[in-house]
Amino acid sequence: MSDHSLAHEGGHGHETAHAHPGPKTYVLIGVVLAAITLIEVWAYTHEALQAVLVPMLLSLSALKFVLVVGFYMHLKFDHPVFTGVFGFGLLVAASVITAFLFLFHQYPLPIHHP
Repeated sequence: MSDHSLAHEGGHGHETAHAHPGPKTYVLIGVVLAAITLIEVWAYTHEALQAVLVPMLLSLSALKFVLVVGFYMHLKFDHPVFTGVFGFGLLVAASVITAFLFLFHQYPLPIHHP
C-alpha cells in the first residue's frame, strides 16, 4: 500500500493536519495571559482608574478570551465558522453585561433637563 492510499484510508498520513504551535508558543501565550491578569489586578487596586475600571476589565477579559480560545482550544487552526460561533457568543455576552450595567445604574445615562 502506498502512503497516498494510507492517507485516504485513515492511515498515518499527515498531509491534511494543521500546523499547531509548539511548546514555546504556548508558554509565550501563558506569559501574556499572566501579564494581562497582573494589569487587571493593578487596575483594580488604583482608585484613579475607578471611572474606567469596568470597561477596562471587560476589554482585557475579552482579549484573554480570544487568546485562550484561539490558541489553547486550537480555534485559530480550525474552520472559520467555529471562530464566528465563539465570536458571536462573546458579542452576546458583552452586550448583555453592558445592558445590565446601564440597567442597574452602574453607568447612568445623562439626564437632560429642558
